[in-house]
Amino acid sequence: MTETHATIPPGAPVFPPGRYGRRRQPGRRRPLLTVLLVVVSVAALTAVSVRLYRQYGDPAYDAQVITYTDITDNQVVVDFRVNLPEGGSAVCLLRARDNAGAEVAREEVPVTAAEGQRQVTVRHRLTTTARPFIGEVVRCRPPA
Repeated sequence: MTETHATIPPGAPVFPPGRYGRRRQPGRRRPLLTVLLVVVSVAALTAVSVRLYRQYGDPAYDAQVITYTDITDNQVVVDFRVNLPEGGSAVCLLRARDNAGAEVAREEVPVTAAEGQRQVTVRHRLTTTARPFIGEVVRCRPPA
């Protein structure tokens, strides 16, 4: 004679008691751990995003080197254009490097746009410690 249990759904296999060891209960859910992991992940991604935004700046403060000229043993003149918010201002970091790529000058230059103006062209002379090979704008950011 076969046994029919009221708690076993039809079609489910019936195992003889004690023959295959103890059956495991379904795992206990841990919603607190899941929520904690999600919160930590979101916080970490937010921190990375903020750091990258601060490092690479606001696209509204975009700078382009037009030319670098008057290269001597102790100077280079850098002409550059900065896109700013209308009537805004920025601080641009300029540097000069020698043939080996070593930095021979670094200076922050304030740039201010006139009312209604979005692009400013600036000419700045960098005094260097050795003969420069190139003058460049590293980045522009809003003034502190």
